[in-house]
Amino acid sequence: MRQRTVNSLLGEVTFSRHYYHCTDCCQGSVPFDATIGLDSTRQTPGAREVIALGGTVDPFEESADKLIHKMSGLRVSESTVQRITEAVGAEIGVAQAQGQLFGDSRPWAWHKDAEGKTVAYVATDATGVGMQGAKGARADGRMVNVGMIYNPIPEDQSQWADPQRTRRPPWQARYVTSMNGLEALATPLRQQGAQVGMDAAQRWIAISDAGNGLEDFLRTNFPRVEVVIVDFYHVAEYLGKIARAWYPMDEEASEAWCEKWCHDLKHEGGEVVLGRLRELARQGVPCIVRVRLEEAIRYFENHKHRMDYPLYRAKGWAIGSGPVESACKTVIGMRMKQGGMRWGEAGADAVSHIRGLFRSEKGQWDAFWQRKPPNSSPQI
Repeated sequence: MRQRTVNSLLGEVTFSRHYYHCTDCCQGSVPFDATIGLDSTRQTPGAREVIALGGTVDPFEESADKLIHKMSGLRVSESTVQRITEAVGAEIGVAQAQGQLFGDSRPWAWHKDAEGKTVAYVATDATGVGMQGAKGARADGRMVNVGMIYNPIPEDQSQWADPQRTRRPPWQARYVTSMNGLEALATPLRQQGAQVGMDAAQRWIAISDAGNGLEDFLRTNFPRVEVVIVDFYHVAEYLGKIARAWYPMDEEASEAWCEKWCHDLKHEGGEVVLGRLRELARQGVPCIVRVRLEEAIRYFENHKHRMDYPLYRAKGWAIGSGPVESACKTVIGMRMKQGGMRWGEAGADAVSHIRGLFRSEKGQWDAFWQRKPPNSSPQI
């Protein structure tokens, strides 16, 4: 019999359990530890979850000094919070890369478009994170790719999956992240789609900011995507740049110009607006305006086939990438881009994974922590 002392949600616990040793292979085993989910750390599974949750929500030091102790009574160091949070995040990343899912498959009730067909949405985006090298050396920032499967709620209640609902349906989204390029998102994102019954949706729509390789990635991994829509607000930024160049000292006039052109873009489409931009370019305009104008024309020429906004709106489809841009802020930015933060590569990758799980729909976090053997004991 050997003693062991661990931290639990009920305080420090010391207990005895059997230790077995094989004289042939010189290896030891403690089956009881595995039965109740203990690893090499001093934390029980329940304590480990609370510590990881603290490190997921707040900076490690603040979480150790304030959040975890106040919420649970546990006293742990900043380094313990960091070590456990990053270890759990790395575990999530490996599991997702291998195609593992957390919890049972539960198909979503997909909302409908204006033609009465159910629609599933997929989107990807990227955001930068500050990095540091070995021993705190300066390092270039890295991009974190964020992918999501989601079920946006139409403003028109008649398009809800259940129009008879008296309350607005819950927001449904699954997030996965990668610091190793878009392709590393492929398997986890497809698996998330499968678990929520994406195949049951009659239509698949993708929304993109038209970044390099995004459309190919989306069409390759989600071949049923009917159209890859260029985010309306990203396109509108090009018009905004022209307006600000034309009226640098008159904000009111700049906004009025931009509002009119954005109205035309939304109601007449990219092809029509491109024609007007070309016509405008043939006129005498200031040099700084011409630079912005030529940028916009090139962009519209490359992506006009994905800017048929009147058609998309008539079909009741979303035309903005707001959800995935918001995901970059809520999944990554709120935790990993606070003032002065710099990350090591492994730590940044791990925390991005645990943040993606934490921000995903209700139930995903619990499903990860409950994936224990059937005979495991309750977490304490």
